[in-house]
Amino acid sequence: MKRLFLLALGIGLCGAAFADEGQKPSRGYLTGSFETNSIYYLDDEKSNAIAPDDHIGSNNYLKLDYYNGKFSAGVQLEAYLPVLLGYPSELEGAKMTNYYVRWVDEQFSVTAGTFYDQFGSGLLFRSWEDRTLGMNNALMGARFTYNYEDIVGVKAIWGMPRFGMEFSDTQVRGIDLQFSLSNLLKWQNTTLSIEGSYLNRYEKLNADLEEIGAKPYSNGYSGRLHFGYKGFSLKGEVVDGGEKHYLNPRFGQNDDMRSYLRKYGNAQLLELSYNGHGLGINLAGRRLEWMNSPILQDNTSTSNLLNYIPAMSAQYTYLLMNLHPYSPQLGDAKIMNSGEIGGQADIYYNFKRGSALGGKRGMKIHANFSTYYTLHEENTAKSGNMLYRNINVDLEKQFSRKFKMYLLWAYQEYNPSYGENKTTHLANIFVADLTYKWTPDFSTRLELQYLTTYEDQKDWMAALLEVNFAPHWSIYGSDMYNHGDTKTHYYNAGVSYTKSRTRIALSYGRNKAGYVCSGGVCRTMPAYTGGNLAITIAF
Repeated sequence: MKRLFLLALGIGLCGAAFADEGQKPSRGYLTGSFETNSIYYLDDEKSNAIAPDDHIGSNNYLKLDYYNGKFSAGVQLEAYLPVLLGYPSELEGAKMTNYYVRWVDEQFSVTAGTFYDQFGSGLLFRSWEDRTLGMNNALMGARFTYNYEDIVGVKAIWGMPRFGMEFSDTQVRGIDLQFSLSNLLKWQNTTLSIEGSYLNRYEKLNADLEEIGAKPYSNGYSGRLHFGYKGFSLKGEVVDGGEKHYLNPRFGQNDDMRSYLRKYGNAQLLELSYNGHGLGINLAGRRLEWMNSPILQDNTSTSNLLNYIPAMSAQYTYLLMNLHPYSPQLGDAKIMNSGEIGGQADIYYNFKRGSALGGKRGMKIHANFSTYYTLHEENTAKSGNMLYRNINVDLEKQFSRKFKMYLLWAYQEYNPSYGENKTTHLANIFVADLTYKWTPDFSTRLELQYLTTYEDQKDWMAALLEVNFAPHWSIYGSDMYNHGDTKTHYYNAGVSYTKSRTRIALSYGRNKAGYVCSGGVCRTMPAYTGGNLAITIAF
């Protein structure tokens, strides 16, 4: 594959050099970025943090892209020396992991090498990179797209998904079709499109799967509808995830001799929204059943994914809000939980300047309600035990050019057994986020947070102070304290310097075991204490 890449790169460079005005050479340009995130770990009895043997973790990325007219090519080098704690263990060593060449015309594009893409919302298929999660399942293969006047769109892909530092033997083939009736008929205020996808996944079977008559391939389908009129929008998606196989937790017990359970994945998603006159409303409902789509069978790594299913609930950046974030339940044979059903309502309103509540500078208010349950029975929409519930109201008010206030209250209820039983834990969380701009170059931001609960580790409090000297320096200090049970402080302090496209950040602190989330997808993070150096450079 590397030889094909180098050959295509050479042909593309030659073609691009003489693409315009006969033999007149064209000029290209190079862009790139470098990112390093390194931690020196220390043992910490207070937080039960255990440092690795060499006390070091370092994730490093170098990305280069060359553009010349319709032609582009790029490479990505990664080095985990070794990988940071909590990241997938299959990330280790140093290697050129991604490389591609691409030709993009007005109506079509062709890509050879690695690429990222998705069908619809990603429920059926998505290849993507998220360095916060250690996620990179880029496809190594080929992609072709064609668009006819924004009326008909066709996308065809073939490739082998990346897993860790290598590309797996699993093969993925698919096609995605889009048809816009509104563009065909040239409607002015109305949008109507119909979309569909097909995905084939092939993986060589192990002996146990062959014995039960499983097939080495599975087929998935997705149908989507999008309707919009002025400020209203309606989106619907139905997914047939195809045949799935899960290890039988009762294998050999009670005359159950099947080593694997055969299941069929499916999902339904419906979204209704309105946006206009300062008001925004989004209503969403979703049902998932056996929707785990792995690259490799029987591998439990957090990066073993071929699709994207985010938590459709409020997403937070505040410390206490993320002690127990929600992660969708895709189906777990160990506790015979086949999936989830639920949804959310998200509403915001912007009070205009000069109104009674808006005052001189206006005011924004936002509310969110989300709730999810297990599926009580397979192939039904009957709900079972509660998995998660969130209710929050927040308010943002700019009192003057110098002072801005953000207030938040949230009620969170979650199931610590992931639906195996009915027991839930609940908490009330309060946040005040205050920003004051003393001069054009000097500002401060203060966060005050409190969580109260009768369960788990009882009450928490947290505070953060950030001091900014624009445009270069930023200093912060924070502490999250569990005064209800363990009496443990989780403190952090850091400084960052930014100039042009370069940012250097240095921090030190104690971090609680928990979750790291990005875009509604989460991974577990062990407790750790240490110093962190992060550098990002773009050029």
